[in-house]
Amino acid sequence: MQPNRGVRLVLIILFTLLTGYLGLQLAELSFKVHWYEDAVSHFTFKGKGELVKLLIRVLFALLGLLAGFLSASKMIRRVAVLGHTLEETPPRDKVAMILGLTLSLGLTALLAFLFYKLIPDNDVLPVLLTLFSFVVSSYLFVSATMSMSNEMWSIFFAGRSPGRTRPVMQHVKVLDTNVVIDGRIADVASSGFLEGTLYVPGFVLDELQYIADSSDPLKRARGRRGLEILNEMQKQTLLVVRDFDNVESIHPSDPVDQKLILLAKHLDGAIVTNDFNLNKVAELQGVRVLNINELANAVKPVVLPGEEMIVQIIKEGKEANQGVGYLDDGTMIVVEGGRRHIGEHLHVVVSSVLQTVAGKMIFSQIREADDPTRAFRTERPVRVKR
Repeated sequence: MQPNRGVRLVLIILFTLLTGYLGLQLAELSFKVHWYEDAVSHFTFKGKGELVKLLIRVLFALLGLLAGFLSASKMIRRVAVLGHTLEETPPRDKVAMILGLTLSLGLTALLAFLFYKLIPDNDVLPVLLTLFSFVVSSYLFVSATMSMSNEMWSIFFAGRSPGRTRPVMQHVKVLDTNVVIDGRIADVASSGFLEGTLYVPGFVLDELQYIADSSDPLKRARGRRGLEILNEMQKQTLLVVRDFDNVESIHPSDPVDQKLILLAKHLDGAIVTNDFNLNKVAELQGVRVLNINELANAVKPVVLPGEEMIVQIIKEGKEANQGVGYLDDGTMIVVEGGRRHIGEHLHVVVSSVLQTVAGKMIFSQIREADDPTRAFRTERPVRVKR
């Protein structure tokens, strides 16, 4: 959660003033090495030393202010992401982190005492060694305690729930809004053909909720259908929502498609969609895409020229004398001579199959035994000569 504009402005000002003050302190430290004395020796007027010191203080303070102002926004954003991550962290992991940091502080305090005793004539080296010891010991202790979080929770908080376990994300499939609303993903997931974890980002869920609250009845119905499908999928499959949205490269103002691509890259997963444009853009950026439409076309039964089938003529075709019907899987079949048989079931023979981007289209002709016009194509009667 990002801080609002007023709080953000105050934080930027405070951080900028802090870095300006640090720059001023750095100037004071630099005076102890007397590096500026050679430059001052070129001037002959009275009070030249104090003037140079003043200019150095102003210069270091301005550099500190500039550095703070340029880095404040990024720093605040990272702190906000860290805060959100801590909110989502299970209680047992928080306890493990606090314990690890406490042990690290204790060891660092002991080492700092030893450093100042062993190096009494140097004020800088003990500080650097202490900071280095704190960083290394914090990493080691926190890693150790996090790996034993379950055991420590059972020891110190016996009988209490360890909180929500963070799922292991392997072979991640990131779902986009269109494929959720489409609904076929629920059947594919329940059949077990999708390996790994299905992940719904928070911004996809927000978009679904926005569509479900639309004033347009059609959009509202589509949004509610998507939310209902997610609820059903969460009961039947391993579906994770919002847990891994904290990616530094994703900005809140980025388009949803770009967020999906960046998130899939971060999770080393694939995008599941039926959006043709998203499919092409993601592939260009090196992200694997699973297109539900391509899957549907791949599992349709293969139809070869010469095969016979029964089809109901639903409507007229584009060309003269054509009728149009549909197979059970939704494949369109065009029947030559079927215009006169709308509403009827006919035996037809497949003449050709056309594969397009939108799907498969079958062209056929009425079987001769069922074609009422075949009587007009009988052989001519033999004329007897007298």
